[in-house]
Amino acid sequence: MQLIRVVDSSNNEYCLEAITPSTSVTRLGAAQFSADQPVTALGELMKDLGTESLPRLSHMIRANDDDRPTSPSWVQVYRELVEWAILYSILKNRHFGTDTLIVCDGLLRSKVFAGDLFKKYLESVAAAINRQWHDHKRRIFVVGVAKHSKVLARYRLAMAIEGVLTTEYPAYVEVPREIEEKAYVWSEYARGDDRELEDKEINKFVGGKMFLVKFGIGARDPIWPIDIFLPQVSEAQAILGYLLADAIEGFPVPLYPRCLQKAHENAALVDFDFDVLQDEIFSGVREALGGQAPVLDAFRLQDADPAQARYG
Repeated sequence: MQLIRVVDSSNNEYCLEAITPSTSVTRLGAAQFSADQPVTALGELMKDLGTESLPRLSHMIRANDDDRPTSPSWVQVYRELVEWAILYSILKNRHFGTDTLIVCDGLLRSKVFAGDLFKKYLESVAAAINRQWHDHKRRIFVVGVAKHSKVLARYRLAMAIEGVLTTEYPAYVEVPREIEEKAYVWSEYARGDDRELEDKEINKFVGGKMFLVKFGIGARDPIWPIDIFLPQVSEAQAILGYLLADAIEGFPVPLYPRCLQKAHENAALVDFDFDVLQDEIFSGVREALGGQAPVLDAFRLQDADPAQARYG
Protein backbone atom coordinates (compact mmCIF):
# COMPACT_ATOMS: atom_id res chain seq x y z
CA MET A 1 0.00 0.00 0.00
CA GLN A 2 1.34 3.41 -0.97
CA LEU A 3 0.33 6.84 0.29
CA ILE A 4 -0.28 9.76 -2.04
CA ARG A 5 0.12 12.85 0.14
CA VAL A 6 0.76 16.40 -1.00
CA VAL A 7 1.42 19.13 1.58
CA ASP A 8 2.88 22.62 1.25
CA SER A 9 5.31 24.48 3.49
CA SER A 10 2.42 26.02 5.45
CA ASN A 11 1.15 22.51 6.32
CA ASN A 12 -1.88 22.76 4.04
CA GLU A 13 -2.80 19.24 2.98
CA TYR A 14 -4.12 18.98 -0.58
CA CYS A 15 -4.30 15.21 -0.98
CA LEU A 16 -4.14 12.07 1.14
CA GLU A 17 -4.90 8.77 -0.59
CA ALA A 18 -3.91 5.18 0.08
CA ILE A 19 -3.78 2.99 -3.02
CA THR A 20 -2.15 -0.26 -4.12
CA PRO A 21 -0.96 -1.51 -7.52
CA SER A 22 -4.11 -3.66 -7.65
CA THR A 23 -6.47 -0.71 -7.11
CA SER A 24 -9.01 -0.50 -9.93
CA VAL A 25 -7.85 2.22 -12.30
CA THR A 26 -11.42 2.66 -13.57
CA ARG A 27 -12.86 3.19 -10.09
CA LEU A 28 -9.95 5.45 -9.13
CA GLY A 29 -10.60 7.64 -12.17
CA ALA A 30 -14.34 7.71 -11.46
CA ALA A 31 -13.65 8.78 -7.87
CA GLN A 32 -12.30 12.10 -9.19
CA PHE A 33 -15.85 13.07 -10.19
CA SER A 34 -19.33 13.23 -8.71
CA ALA A 35 -22.27 13.60 -11.07
CA ASP A 36 -19.79 14.43 -13.86
CA GLN A 37 -18.36 17.32 -11.82
CA PRO A 38 -14.75 17.18 -10.56
CA VAL A 39 -14.35 16.80 -6.80
CA THR A 40 -10.55 16.63 -6.72
CA ALA A 41 -7.71 18.63 -8.22
CA LEU A 42 -6.95 15.73 -10.56
CA GLY A 43 -10.57 15.59 -11.67
CA GLU A 44 -10.48 19.33 -12.41
CA LEU A 45 -7.35 18.86 -14.49
CA MET A 46 -8.84 15.91 -16.38
CA LYS A 47 -11.92 17.97 -17.20
CA ASP A 48 -9.92 20.98 -18.37
CA LEU A 49 -7.72 18.76 -20.56
CA GLY A 50 -10.75 16.93 -21.97
CA THR A 51 -9.86 13.45 -20.70
CA GLU A 52 -12.51 11.29 -19.07
CA SER A 53 -10.26 8.49 -17.73
CA LEU A 54 -6.79 8.00 -16.30
CA PRO A 55 -5.55 5.87 -19.25
CA ARG A 56 -6.53 8.75 -21.55
CA LEU A 57 -4.59 11.17 -19.35
CA SER A 58 -1.43 9.05 -19.21
CA HIS A 59 -0.21 6.32 -21.53
CA MET A 60 1.66 4.84 -18.56
CA ILE A 61 -1.56 3.90 -16.76
CA ARG A 62 -3.49 0.97 -18.21
CA ALA A 63 -6.91 -0.31 -17.21
CA ASN A 64 -6.62 -3.34 -14.90
CA ASP A 65 -10.25 -4.44 -14.66
CA ASP A 66 -9.70 -7.72 -16.54
CA ASP A 67 -7.28 -9.15 -13.95
CA ARG A 68 -4.32 -8.82 -16.31
CA PRO A 69 -1.04 -8.13 -14.49
CA THR A 70 0.01 -4.50 -14.71
CA SER A 71 3.24 -2.79 -13.80
CA PRO A 72 3.17 -1.52 -10.18
CA SER A 73 5.01 1.60 -11.35
CA TRP A 74 1.68 3.13 -12.42
CA VAL A 75 1.19 4.21 -8.81
CA GLN A 76 4.24 6.49 -9.10
CA VAL A 77 2.83 7.89 -12.34
CA TYR A 78 -0.48 8.56 -10.59
CA ARG A 79 1.39 10.32 -7.77
CA GLU A 80 3.11 12.61 -10.28
CA LEU A 81 -0.18 13.39 -12.02
CA VAL A 82 -1.73 14.35 -8.68
CA GLU A 83 1.18 16.70 -7.94
CA TRP A 84 0.85 18.42 -11.34
CA ALA A 85 -2.92 18.69 -10.83
CA ILE A 86 -2.55 20.32 -7.41
CA LEU A 87 -0.08 22.85 -8.77
CA TYR A 88 -2.61 23.75 -11.46
CA SER A 89 -5.46 23.94 -8.95
CA ILE A 90 -3.49 26.30 -6.69
CA LEU A 91 -2.69 28.62 -9.58
CA LYS A 92 -6.24 28.54 -10.88
CA ASN A 93 -8.30 28.79 -7.70
CA ARG A 94 -6.28 30.39 -4.91
CA HIS A 95 -6.40 34.11 -4.23
CA PHE A 96 -2.90 35.27 -3.33
CA GLY A 97 -2.46 38.16 -0.94
CA THR A 98 0.89 39.16 -2.40
CA ASP A 99 3.30 38.32 -5.19
CA THR A 100 4.30 34.70 -4.69
CA LEU A 101 7.02 32.29 -5.79
CA ILE A 102 5.78 28.68 -5.97
CA VAL A 103 8.63 26.19 -5.61
CA CYS A 104 8.02 22.66 -6.88
CA ASP A 105 9.98 19.55 -5.94
CA GLY A 106 11.55 18.43 -9.21
CA LEU A 107 12.13 19.93 -12.63
CA LEU A 108 9.28 21.38 -14.68
CA ARG A 109 9.22 18.57 -17.23
CA SER A 110 7.34 15.31 -17.52
CA LYS A 111 6.82 12.31 -19.78
CA VAL A 112 3.80 10.81 -18.02
CA PHE A 113 1.14 12.71 -19.98
CA ALA A 114 -0.36 11.13 -23.08
CA GLY A 115 0.14 12.74 -26.48
CA ASP A 116 0.46 16.52 -26.30
CA LEU A 117 -1.49 16.86 -23.04
CA PHE A 118 1.52 18.18 -21.14
CA LYS A 119 1.82 20.99 -23.65
CA LYS A 120 -1.88 21.78 -23.08
CA TYR A 121 -1.24 21.58 -19.34
CA LEU A 122 1.56 24.16 -19.59
CA GLU A 123 -0.69 26.45 -21.62
CA SER A 124 -3.39 26.13 -18.92
CA VAL A 125 -0.82 26.95 -16.20
CA ALA A 126 0.31 30.04 -18.13
CA ALA A 127 -3.32 31.12 -18.57
CA ALA A 128 -3.97 30.71 -14.82
CA ILE A 129 -0.92 32.85 -13.99
CA ASN A 130 -2.06 35.52 -16.43
CA ARG A 131 -5.54 35.54 -14.85
CA GLN A 132 -4.00 36.07 -11.42
CA TRP A 133 -2.34 39.22 -12.74
CA HIS A 134 -5.39 40.40 -14.70
CA ASP A 135 -7.92 39.81 -11.90
CA HIS A 136 -5.89 40.43 -8.74
CA LYS A 137 -2.71 42.19 -9.88
CA ARG A 138 -0.58 39.45 -8.31
CA ARG A 139 2.57 38.19 -9.94
CA ILE A 140 2.95 34.43 -9.52
CA PHE A 141 6.23 32.73 -10.42
CA VAL A 142 6.83 28.98 -10.74
CA VAL A 143 10.16 27.18 -10.42
CA GLY A 144 11.18 23.56 -10.03
CA VAL A 145 14.18 22.56 -7.89
CA ALA A 146 15.91 19.20 -8.30
CA LYS A 147 18.45 17.56 -6.03
CA HIS A 148 20.39 16.19 -8.99
CA SER A 149 20.41 16.27 -12.76
CA LYS A 150 22.14 14.36 -15.55
CA VAL A 151 23.31 17.71 -16.90
CA LEU A 152 25.05 18.61 -13.64
CA ALA A 153 26.44 15.08 -13.20
CA ARG A 154 27.93 15.13 -16.68
CA TYR A 155 29.52 18.59 -16.55
CA ARG A 156 30.42 18.96 -12.87
CA LEU A 157 34.12 18.17 -13.39
CA ALA A 158 34.36 20.41 -16.46
CA MET A 159 32.75 23.25 -14.50
CA ALA A 160 35.27 22.80 -11.68
CA ILE A 161 38.20 22.85 -14.12
CA GLU A 162 36.88 25.98 -15.83
CA GLY A 163 36.04 27.68 -12.55
CA VAL A 164 32.31 27.92 -13.31
CA LEU A 165 30.22 28.86 -10.23
CA THR A 166 33.26 28.97 -7.96
CA THR A 167 32.72 32.61 -7.02
CA GLU A 168 32.73 33.93 -3.44
CA TYR A 169 29.15 35.11 -3.82
CA PRO A 170 25.85 33.52 -4.93
CA ALA A 171 25.73 32.99 -8.68
CA TYR A 172 23.85 31.23 -11.45
CA VAL A 173 24.36 30.24 -15.06
CA GLU A 174 21.80 29.50 -17.75
CA VAL A 175 22.25 26.09 -19.37
CA PRO A 176 22.11 26.21 -23.20
CA ARG A 177 19.70 23.73 -24.76
CA GLU A 178 22.53 22.23 -26.81
CA ILE A 179 24.37 21.33 -23.59
CA GLU A 180 21.22 19.82 -22.09
CA GLU A 181 20.54 17.68 -25.15
CA LYS A 182 23.97 16.06 -24.92
CA ALA A 183 23.28 14.90 -21.38
CA TYR A 184 20.06 13.00 -22.13
CA VAL A 185 19.52 9.83 -24.16
CA TRP A 186 16.31 11.35 -25.54
CA SER A 187 17.02 14.91 -26.62
CA GLU A 188 13.33 15.87 -26.55
CA TYR A 189 13.52 15.87 -22.73
CA ALA A 190 15.78 18.93 -23.06
CA ARG A 191 14.06 20.74 -25.92
CA GLY A 192 11.54 23.38 -24.94
CA ASP A 193 9.37 25.82 -26.86
CA ASP A 194 12.40 28.09 -27.10
CA ARG A 195 14.17 25.56 -29.33
CA GLU A 196 11.94 24.41 -32.18
CA LEU A 197 13.90 22.39 -34.72
CA GLU A 198 12.90 21.83 -38.33
CA ASP A 199 11.42 18.37 -39.02
CA LYS A 200 11.25 17.67 -35.26
CA GLU A 201 8.10 17.05 -33.25
CA ILE A 202 6.73 19.83 -31.05
CA ASN A 203 7.79 20.18 -27.42
CA LYS A 204 5.68 17.74 -25.39
CA PHE A 205 7.74 17.27 -22.27
CA VAL A 206 9.57 20.42 -21.17
CA GLY A 207 8.05 23.33 -19.28
CA GLY A 208 11.14 24.98 -17.84
CA LYS A 209 14.50 26.48 -18.70
CA MET A 210 17.34 25.03 -16.67
CA PHE A 211 19.71 27.14 -14.59
CA LEU A 212 22.54 25.91 -12.39
CA VAL A 213 22.46 27.93 -9.18
CA LYS A 214 24.82 28.33 -6.22
CA PHE A 215 23.20 30.02 -3.23
CA GLY A 216 26.26 30.11 -0.96
CA ILE A 217 29.29 32.38 -0.80
CA GLY A 218 31.82 29.54 -0.78
CA ALA A 219 33.62 28.38 -3.92
CA ARG A 220 32.66 24.74 -3.21
CA ASP A 221 29.11 25.29 -2.02
CA PRO A 222 26.47 22.97 -3.56
CA ILE A 223 25.04 23.68 -6.99
CA TRP A 224 21.37 22.97 -7.69
CA PRO A 225 19.62 22.46 -11.04
CA ILE A 226 16.57 24.73 -11.21
CA ASP A 227 13.88 25.01 -13.89
CA ILE A 228 12.19 28.38 -14.39
CA PHE A 229 8.78 28.29 -16.07
CA LEU A 230 9.42 29.02 -19.74
CA PRO A 231 7.21 32.12 -20.10
CA GLN A 232 8.99 33.65 -17.09
CA VAL A 233 12.63 33.13 -18.11
CA SER A 234 13.04 36.87 -18.69
CA GLU A 235 12.39 37.33 -14.93
CA ALA A 236 15.14 34.86 -13.97
CA GLN A 237 17.22 37.35 -11.98
CA ALA A 238 14.31 38.42 -9.79
CA ILE A 239 13.01 34.87 -9.35
CA LEU A 240 16.39 33.49 -8.29
CA GLY A 241 16.81 36.47 -5.96
CA TYR A 242 13.58 35.51 -4.18
CA LEU A 243 14.73 31.89 -4.03
CA LEU A 244 18.09 32.95 -2.59
CA ALA A 245 16.40 34.62 0.37
CA ASP A 246 14.67 31.33 1.19
CA ALA A 247 17.68 29.08 0.57
CA ILE A 248 19.98 31.03 2.89
CA GLU A 249 17.75 29.91 5.77
CA GLY A 250 17.85 26.28 4.60
CA PHE A 251 17.75 23.71 7.41
CA PRO A 252 18.68 20.93 7.97
CA VAL A 253 20.14 20.95 4.43
CA PRO A 254 22.09 24.22 4.15
CA LEU A 255 21.68 26.43 1.09
CA TYR A 256 18.67 24.49 -0.16
CA PRO A 257 15.21 26.13 -0.29
CA ARG A 258 13.74 26.06 3.20
CA CYS A 259 10.17 25.99 1.87
CA LEU A 260 10.76 22.62 0.18
CA GLN A 261 12.33 21.19 3.31
CA LYS A 262 9.36 22.32 5.39
CA ALA A 263 6.96 20.80 2.87
CA HIS A 264 8.81 17.47 3.06
CA GLU A 265 8.69 17.54 6.85
CA ASN A 266 4.96 18.24 6.81
CA ALA A 267 4.21 15.55 4.23
CA ALA A 268 6.17 12.76 5.91
CA LEU A 269 3.99 10.32 7.86
CA VAL A 270 6.26 9.09 10.65
CA ASP A 271 6.12 8.18 14.32
CA PHE A 272 2.66 8.74 15.84
CA ASP A 273 0.99 9.72 12.56
CA PHE A 274 2.25 6.56 10.89
CA ASP A 275 1.15 4.39 13.83
CA VAL A 276 -2.36 5.84 13.65
CA LEU A 277 -2.54 5.21 9.89
CA GLN A 278 -1.24 1.66 10.27
CA ASP A 279 -3.84 0.94 12.96
CA GLU A 280 -6.57 2.18 10.61
CA ILE A 281 -5.30 -0.14 7.89
CA PHE A 282 -5.31 -3.12 10.23
CA SER A 283 -8.82 -2.19 11.40
CA GLY A 284 -9.99 -2.30 7.79
CA VAL A 285 -8.32 -5.67 7.23
CA ARG A 286 -9.83 -6.99 10.48
CA GLU A 287 -13.31 -5.94 9.36
CA ALA A 288 -12.81 -7.67 5.99
CA LEU A 289 -11.68 -10.91 7.68
CA GLY A 290 -14.79 -11.14 9.84
CA GLY A 291 -14.65 -14.33 11.92
CA GLN A 292 -11.03 -14.94 10.94
CA ALA A 293 -9.90 -11.63 12.45
CA PRO A 294 -7.87 -13.32 15.28
CA VAL A 295 -5.50 -14.63 12.58
CA LEU A 296 -4.45 -11.04 11.99
CA ASP A 297 -3.27 -10.66 15.59
CA ALA A 298 -1.01 -13.68 15.26
CA PHE A 299 0.22 -12.38 11.93
CA ARG A 300 1.27 -9.02 13.43
CA LEU A 301 3.29 -10.75 16.16
CA GLN A 302 5.10 -13.01 13.71
CA ASP A 303 8.64 -12.05 12.69
CA ALA A 304 8.50 -11.30 8.97
CA ASP A 305 12.27 -11.66 8.46
CA PRO A 306 13.91 -14.00 11.00
CA ALA A 307 17.15 -13.88 8.98
CA GLN A 308 17.74 -10.35 10.27
CA ALA A 309 18.76 -11.89 13.59
CA ARG A 310 22.14 -12.82 12.07
CA TYR A 311 23.09 -9.15 12.21
CA GLY A 312 22.29 -8.87 15.91
